[in-house]
Amino acid sequence: MDLQSALLSRFTSAIPTPMRLRDLIRQIRAARTAADERSVVQKECAYIRSTFREEDNAWRCRNVAKLLYIHMLGYPAHFGQLECLKLIASPRYTDKRIGYLGAMLLLDERQDVHLLITNSLKNDLNSQTQFVVGLALCCLGAICSLEMSRDLAGEVERLMKSSNTYIKKKAALCAAKIVRKAPELMEMFLPAARSLITEKNHGCLITGIILITEMCEQSNETLGYFKKSTEVCLHFSHYIPMVPNLVRILKNLIMAGYSPEHDVCGVSDPFLQIKILRLLRLLGRNDSESSETMNDILAQVATNTESSKNVGNAILYETVISIMEIKSEGGLRVLGVNILGRFLLNTDKNIRYVALTTLLKTVSADYNAVQRHRTTIVECLKDPDISIRKKAMELCFALINTNNIRTMSKELIIFLEKADPEFKSIVSSNLCISAEKYSPGHKWHIDTVIKILTTAGNYIRDDVVGSLIELISATNSLHSYAVQQLYKQLIGDLESKQPMIQVAMWALGEFADLLTVPVDGLDSNDSHPIEALDVKEDDVIDKCEKLLIESGLSLVTREYTIGALIKLSARYPNTAPRVKSIIDVFGCDHSVELQQRAVEFASLFSKHNHLRTSLLERMPPMTVRADKRNGLQNGDTAEDDYNNDIVTNSFGNNNTNSNTTNTKSTDKTSSSALLELLDLGSPAKSVETIKSTPISQSTANNVLDLLEGLELNPSQPFDHNPLGIPPLVNNNIANDTQINNLFDGFINDVKPIEQINNSIESIVAFNKNGLKIDFSFERPADNSSLTIISLLATNSSPHPMDDFLFQAAVPKTFQLQLMPPSSNRIGENNSGAVVQEIRVLNPNKNQLKMRLRLSYQHNGNDVTEQSDVSNFPVTSWQ
Repeated sequence: MDLQSALLSRFTSAIPTPMRLRDLIRQIRAARTAADERSVVQKECAYIRSTFREEDNAWRCRNVAKLLYIHMLGYPAHFGQLECLKLIASPRYTDKRIGYLGAMLLLDERQDVHLLITNSLKNDLNSQTQFVVGLALCCLGAICSLEMSRDLAGEVERLMKSSNTYIKKKAALCAAKIVRKAPELMEMFLPAARSLITEKNHGCLITGIILITEMCEQSNETLGYFKKSTEVCLHFSHYIPMVPNLVRILKNLIMAGYSPEHDVCGVSDPFLQIKILRLLRLLGRNDSESSETMNDILAQVATNTESSKNVGNAILYETVISIMEIKSEGGLRVLGVNILGRFLLNTDKNIRYVALTTLLKTVSADYNAVQRHRTTIVECLKDPDISIRKKAMELCFALINTNNIRTMSKELIIFLEKADPEFKSIVSSNLCISAEKYSPGHKWHIDTVIKILTTAGNYIRDDVVGSLIELISATNSLHSYAVQQLYKQLIGDLESKQPMIQVAMWALGEFADLLTVPVDGLDSNDSHPIEALDVKEDDVIDKCEKLLIESGLSLVTREYTIGALIKLSARYPNTAPRVKSIIDVFGCDHSVELQQRAVEFASLFSKHNHLRTSLLERMPPMTVRADKRNGLQNGDTAEDDYNNDIVTNSFGNNNTNSNTTNTKSTDKTSSSALLELLDLGSPAKSVETIKSTPISQSTANNVLDLLEGLELNPSQPFDHNPLGIPPLVNNNIANDTQINNLFDGFINDVKPIEQINNSIESIVAFNKNGLKIDFSFERPADNSSLTIISLLATNSSPHPMDDFLFQAAVPKTFQLQLMPPSSNRIGENNSGAVVQEIRVLNPNKNQLKMRLRLSYQHNGNDVTEQSDVSNFPVTSWQ
């Protein structure tokens, strides 16, 4: 026996003692390179694996501890999972501590291995040692899965009723995690959670409030239980008002004297105060009675909390959030906003950022109170911290209104001059939107947008260019002023402000003849006329020619410029030969787009010269779209499948056979009707519609040849039209007048379309509330791309339908034309009908889809219906 003991002693002495954790940390930190560190870690992991295989129980705890450190460095340590389970099953506390720590770090609910510790957890939850129970509760809260929660929820609920405060607070935290994982177990914890609020121990109070907050966020029924809401709490036998108890606890905290156990920088238990405030705002949201109960205590906290320390600022912040989210009194809201205003004056940038973020959320709740701090907010635009500048910028835009638009615009333009590149496009676009929405006058609006264009340079978004063009076009009295102001900007470094050049070129093409016209006083500040520019015709042509040959300008800018040149030949007739010679040069340009424009424009000087002057007439005033007037933000989504225009029952000048004039139809030909029909907001979408203009097949072909290349190609959208000549398809409703004028003189040559009946099956496009719309189809013999749809609307209800209006939209690859309806009234009980012809041009033979909008008056009520039609027969479009 002595020999055997000696041999065993000699054998064990030969086993090397494992490296301690502190020695491993020292070696890893001493590594000079990443390769050296990997070498140390790999060597130690190999040693740990070998000890695990040898079932070395003596040093398992130390090896797992080292493995956890290696795991924290980012190296794989999954091979130690089972060793953690063995340590958890060990009776030694030191082993259990490392085992539970390893389980929390190496295991989660996605791995089936974690289910193996359920029995160990249950045994430890029943341990007589509070620290072992605490370890099990912490581990369960960290890695509990749905199955584990259901198995051990009863044990946790039992421990919440323990007399040991150490176990009780850990059980409450674990219960909060279980409720989050399995909300159906919530009712089990309600009595125990309510009893925690009566505890005097602050640890139990905090954990109890955390548990109640979690349950209220998970279930409205539970929220009603704690709010004493009988309408919600139908499944509970008694109701417990929580707000008075919370108010009492919070009042004791702020009124109590100094307590060294809970004092933090002179504030009594700020952690508990914050938890109570968060629960109060959850209970007071949309509840007038609860909000009234907590109004006084919130005012006391807001006025009695010291703001010189960060602890007090944290409580004040939570108080302000609570004030804004409950139904608080107006004076209390003003007090909360004033607290945030004081935060803006704090030297700590984090507090200023929090104040700006909160004010941005608060501005919709109390706009006037936030306006009082506008000066301080504007000063934050000069802060060196980029995050604060960004939040201040967003808040400034939220505060702009009709009264302060002039002042705020000046401040934001100054900010725009020095803003970071990533801010310039956002600031410029939002400034233009605000100017459109709150502009005090058209002159100020134009001056402001021009200033924005020159300040932001090439960071301007495309929507700003289109917006200014629309504004200038729609303001007849400012055409001369606008073109002169824009011409003055064509100096200096033009490569850095190309959006401004694009607007200037469009204005020159339309109104160059007004450059030398004096401008009378346009507002009260203009007591004398503005002198006209001393500009010669050749100077304008020279400016455009210089821009065309400038290599640094973008293709879009050059397209605007060549479009301006062709129009200048009509504004300045004497310069036509020179314009032609300049345009001819670009007939072989490397850019296919510019080359095509040059060739097409050159044809205006040759075979179509007799039409050039009439085609290059000034565009009619554009109608500013409703979405722009309402300040629609750039980036709003729009449906890609349907056009950004709408065809309604509006009659053109050429439809002389119309028997009725529907005012309602005329009103709804605007883009606002389009937005209502299609819910579209992006001005960048192309439109494929044809208004009610008869199609000429003889002389009109000359015009079609002339405009060839300007029509939208579905495969290559024509996004820019610097020339301003409306193609047959355009997203500007005002251009339809130009189209009608363009076809004047050719209407008499219209030939009737020869049709054949292809026996295409009819469909029911709409059938609801007695209104039925049938579509029948015909195909013309001479045009296989054209489908003629005959609409028949009948009414089977006992009341007539008056002011009947049919509207339709089709995808971008189609062209749509609505002919005048037979009537705008549908008789009751199928006693009358409305017949209307719809013509659809489908050059690409795509499957037809159509969106309908129907409006009428029925039994004294205005009715609007919308429907999609996608069941068109294949033979109708093939």
